[in-house]
Amino acid sequence: MTSRRFFAAALGSLAAGCWPLRAFYAVTPADSGGRLVARGVRYGDDPRQALDLYAPRGEGPWPLVVFFYGGSWNSGERAGYGWLGRALASRGFLTAVPDYRLVPAVRYPAFLEDAAAAVAEARRQAPRLGGDPGRVLVVGHSAGAYMAAQVVLDRRFLRAAGVPGEAIRGVAGLAGPYDFLPFDVRASREAFAGHPRPEETQPVTHVRADAPPFWLATGSEDDTVRPRNSLALAERLRAAGARAEVKLYPGLDHMGIVLALSRPFRGPAPVLADMTGFFHAQSRAV
Repeated sequence: MTSRRFFAAALGSLAAGCWPLRAFYAVTPADSGGRLVARGVRYGDDPRQALDLYAPRGEGPWPLVVFFYGGSWNSGERAGYGWLGRALASRGFLTAVPDYRLVPAVRYPAFLEDAAAAVAEARRQAPRLGGDPGRVLVVGHSAGAYMAAQVVLDRRFLRAAGVPGEAIRGVAGLAGPYDFLPFDVRASREAFAGHPRPEETQPVTHVRADAPPFWLATGSEDDTVRPRNSLALAERLRAAGARAEVKLYPGLDHMGIVLALSRPFRGPAPVLADMTGFFHAQSRAV
């Protein structure tokens, strides 16, 4: 099988949920400009409250990116995203990839409390690894994009973790759910349905004029988290006076938009270049 056919088959298997990302990491070519510099850094007592950090080669200070993976709030592991950590590091960012507690062991808001604690710990680690804790970008895919948006927009979480709002320079969301009431699918019911104030769980509820800029990417063929989510959040942010950009990538589905960040799948859509361009612009902004 040629490498092109192999990765096409791999993409189909990943999209079908039958090929773990850890296996993808084992075979996908890694970006040589990034390196793992810290593994299993603890930010809490639970075994899942840990993160890995990837750094560019050379000297900083580099902006800090924190990436939250998806998985319906009930699955996922940071070991499957080393390729992404290296990809972002190779483009000039100290990159943290945290695990977080999952449903059904926890429910909302525990995974958001973990997200905020992970951002705080990544900032604490940043200076010794060449990163700048005053220039933080937060990004996620799918359920992780929800976490990136909600942990920044709902001020309670970062404030409780001791992260100053001005440290967050921008938020990027890849195929995220931001406006998904009522809880009509199993994953959202299990993660959120016990909360007494459902509207409080939605990123669109917490938009504000002083929110950091948002870059929201979605694929035209995404029928898992439909593009209307990105459009709705961007519309609400703009109406409130904040900055938001939506990028619609023709032909990409729910998994394709995150796999477009990897070396084998970058050709059809410039997701990595567009996202890191946004990150660099925001990290330079005063």
